[in-house]
Amino acid sequence: MADLFLEVKNITKTFEGVKALDDVDLSIGKGEIHCLVGENGSGKSTLIKIIGGIHRPDSGTITINGIELKNINAIESIRTGVQIIYQDLSLFPNMTVAENIAMNQMLELNNKVINWKQMYREAKKALEEIGEEIDLYERVENLSIARRQIVAISRALTQNAKLIIMDEATSAITRDEVVHLFEVIAKLQKKGIAVLFVSHKLNEVFEIAERVTIIKDGKKIGVYPASELNNDKMVFLMTGQNFKAEPYRFDKNTEPVLSVKGLTRTGQFSGISFDLKKGEILGFTGLLGSGRTEVALSIFGLNKPDSGEIKINGKPLTIKSPRDAIAAGIAYLPEDRLTQGLFAEQSIGNNIIITVLNDLLNRFKMLVRSKMDNEKNSWIKKLAIKTGAHRFPVSSLSGGNQQRVVLAKWLATKPEVFILDGPTIGIDIGSKHNIHEVIRDLARNGMSIIMISDEIPEILDNCNRVLVMAGGRIIKEIDDSSGISEEELFDLVSRKSVLQGAAG
Repeated sequence: MADLFLEVKNITKTFEGVKALDDVDLSIGKGEIHCLVGENGSGKSTLIKIIGGIHRPDSGTITINGIELKNINAIESIRTGVQIIYQDLSLFPNMTVAENIAMNQMLELNNKVINWKQMYREAKKALEEIGEEIDLYERVENLSIARRQIVAISRALTQNAKLIIMDEATSAITRDEVVHLFEVIAKLQKKGIAVLFVSHKLNEVFEIAERVTIIKDGKKIGVYPASELNNDKMVFLMTGQNFKAEPYRFDKNTEPVLSVKGLTRTGQFSGISFDLKKGEILGFTGLLGSGRTEVALSIFGLNKPDSGEIKINGKPLTIKSPRDAIAAGIAYLPEDRLTQGLFAEQSIGNNIIITVLNDLLNRFKMLVRSKMDNEKNSWIKKLAIKTGAHRFPVSSLSGGNQQRVVLAKWLATKPEVFILDGPTIGIDIGSKHNIHEVIRDLARNGMSIIMISDEIPEILDNCNRVLVMAGGRIIKEIDDSSGISEEELFDLVSRKSVLQGAAG
């Protein structure tokens, strides 16, 4: 490719005897939108950190703007125009928008006193370059994730970015916010700024990429024009497998296990009514703020409703706490597994048994070691959690295996109803397929499941029925998810259609 900005060749990197990258190449043209894809552990993060000067390769070359850079460090990478926006965005939440955008630029001037007027002027200029308006005096901690991303992009612009690397930029934002982010990326491209976009969401890769580099097990599989790929081909190149989900069917002629009637909480949702039958997978979808998660939290006793009725097997329930929900046979897998679903520094085994400690006591109310170990090992085996031993910290696991630990933790309570909120967020395609298989197997064995997701393919591939929420209400029930296309459901969930539906 003519007019290259970045070219890395024959990059190899080994950590403690494990080869993370093996003779990997990557090239990005000036103003190109390029995607880097691969499963967790494929080497994507290592390659990004080598480009950013965080890690040094064992061998290979890095050339930026035609100049080969030897022993590149983070400062040198930034000065050549490379900016990395990591998933956590690396912002200072207690500082203002302007301070986050322009502070690094001010520090580069090495002045003894910060020129505050200049700082706010530079921050405003950076926002204006991409057509954005954010209150410069607002603290970043008060912004949405999508707005924080704009702050991070603007910060990159103040440091003369020529290549912006975005690592899982869409993992925690809504579909509307994704569309807006892609509009911002298009503006960056018009300014001649290249973007390396890293994502597990393959549909977004097809939307944004011009070329795609695929890596697997530390090796480059190939680089392809996005127009020459489709979902099945990309998945096979990434994993070496063809994933074909068999349509899941259940017996509709059964009585409801869970019935919700007129559930309302002022300011969050209103008049929510639905039934969930044995073995059914019921999908909830809608934009962030539609009320879908708030409804789930109310059913699980974490968000007390003002009115309405919840029944299990025809019996009315009063759910005041998660303990009441668990006793009634309801489990809830939260959207954020790291902060809400796991004790990250505890062992894998302790995370699994935390919900069933009372079942592991002897008559003296003391925990029985043999019972504990049997329970831990049993769930590790049942859910095929890839680990050397249950005593290892759960933080040592991949995202997919961490999610299996959260599943095990709640399955141990033997629920009749399992609410899954974003069950595959931030998980690679192979692990996602395996989690979906676990969910379908649970339903085949009679468990009733609510799946909450804004990923349209996930909803349609797994759910028997779909409820679409907007403005705290159910605006559409789709009785048979096989009767609607991805495009139709996406259009229904999109803001324009939602507003029309709400008005109607």
